Amino acid sequence: MVFRQLFDPQSSTYTYLLGDRPSGEAVLIDPVFEQVRRDVALVGELGLTLVATLETHVHADHVTGAWLLKQRTGSRILLAKASGAAGADRYLSQDDVVAFGGRRLMVRPTPGHTNGCLTYVLDDRSMAFTGDCLMIRGAGRTDFQGGDAAAMYRSIHEQIFTLPDDCLLYPSHDYRGLTVTSVGEERRFNPRIGGEIGVGDFTGYMKNLG
Repeated sequence: MVFRQLFDPQSSTYTYLLGDRPSGEAVLIDPVFEQVRRDVALVGELGLTLVATLETHVHADHVTGAWLLKQRTGSRILLAKASGAAGADRYLSQDDVVAFGGRRLMVRPTPGHTNGCLTYVLDDRSMAFTGDCLMIRGAGRTDFQGGDAAAMYRSIHEQIFTLPDDCLLYPSHDYRGLTVTSVGEERRFNPRIGGEIGVGDFTGYMKNLG
């Protein structure tokens, strides 16, 4: 499988390119508008065809590149049904499957940062893309866009921490130069939600941020 982690420095956003080499089909997770030219060029250089763009959530900190990529490549736009956003080619819910060639991404709703947050899990459960739900040694904000700290706690414990310990986790953002973590690391070392931290402690912590 082809895998690339791309970065937009202005918004500190990670975009992920996943490609199935035998078929040449590829998807982009969380494309950024200002980086569309970069993304189109890379897809072409790698000999891939972009078949879909996937959003982990509707973003407040940058404009998605999904619609411009659709104009330029014909790729389909996939969004969470719970996001309430218009204009998608397909709306995703629990246990939906996104195929690109012979590979699959499994859809797990992870509300908390917004109502329409999704985590995408690769078919062999070797990696997952957690958006702004679980971040590296942190968690996404819950104080705007319909955020709900208790819902985020449940999302992380029921949908992400149930993956194998060695499953690699890739968030939508990092502001310290970190690029990847794992389920086992976050279960042990995440100061907001790891270890023995309960839902009451987590919601209190998130309420008092900032």
